[in-house]
Amino acid sequence: MDLKSSLRTGSFYFGIGTTLIIAIMAGLLAKLPYLTIIGQLVLAILLGIIWSHTIGWNRSYKVGVDFSSKKLLRLGIILLGLRLNLSDLAHAGVSTFLYAAFLLCVTLLAVYSFARMLRVDKTLSLLTACGTAICGAAAIVAIASVVRAKESVTAVSVGVIAVLGTLFTLLYTFLYPILPITDYQYGMLTGGTLHEIAHVVAASSVGGVEAENIAIIVKLTRVILLVPVAILIGYYMKKRESQESATKNKLPIPWFIFGFLAMSAINTLGWLPTELVQWLISGSYLLLAMAMAGLGLNVELSAFKKMGLQIFYAALLGTILLVLLGFIIIFIM
Repeated sequence: MDLKSSLRTGSFYFGIGTTLIIAIMAGLLAKLPYLTIIGQLVLAILLGIIWSHTIGWNRSYKVGVDFSSKKLLRLGIILLGLRLNLSDLAHAGVSTFLYAAFLLCVTLLAVYSFARMLRVDKTLSLLTACGTAICGAAAIVAIASVVRAKESVTAVSVGVIAVLGTLFTLLYTFLYPILPITDYQYGMLTGGTLHEIAHVVAASSVGGVEAENIAIIVKLTRVILLVPVAILIGYYMKKRESQESATKNKLPIPWFIFGFLAMSAINTLGWLPTELVQWLISGSYLLLAMAMAGLGLNVELSAFKKMGLQIFYAALLGTILLVLLGFIIIFIM
């Protein structure tokens, strides 16, 4: 069914409404003990999968569901830029930026290499590498739009990162009392090595306010590095397409990333009231959760059985490497 037909029948709005309901449910569940670690975004995709395989949904809603998983996704990422205050990143110093950038580059290459060695599909390898190295589900869905990944591939990648991120968050929480580092260093470690912002907040909170503050700054440094990574991947995609086809295509630049930067600049300059900024950030997570719900609704569980095991091993090896490097660098510093 095309968009015009969907608008006439209302199925477009029913599709969006379905993803909205799932996103709200995920947000409420994310406030419960233990589920806070998993976070709204991951819960939304899990609920979407469960909804699709139990209640089911009318396929005439697909245009609306796809609108959520693609268009609303971009708007959510743009608004997410309001979480960043560029002055905080500047005050953190060059060493913080270099720490985050080094870990990102090594992890990105390592996870992709491990996955390819295990004969994982290139797109799934790339998405999972970005999710591990940068910022979990948000990075995966952002890069997925650049490489035009299938919903099933994107969902598998998000699922793998969700499981690993949660496991390592719990591991950090239990190990915190015996780690031979200060609270500040512990915050650096969690911010530099955990996947989702929810994971970072949950793990760093056991170290107190000092640990949580620096953890968020380091994590947001990794988030801002999504911009150059997305642009480089877009350039690579264009180059590969040029080699494979004689036709000239436009460079698949992720323009929404520049919207993300613009929102960061607006927040840094203080042009918007604090309450409005907080409201818009909450709105961004709702939109991203709706996008995740849309992905989950389109997932077939057979995709996890077919693709999940090898990519899980690759991401696990990459995460272990990331944690070890992060700890060694902090210990030396």
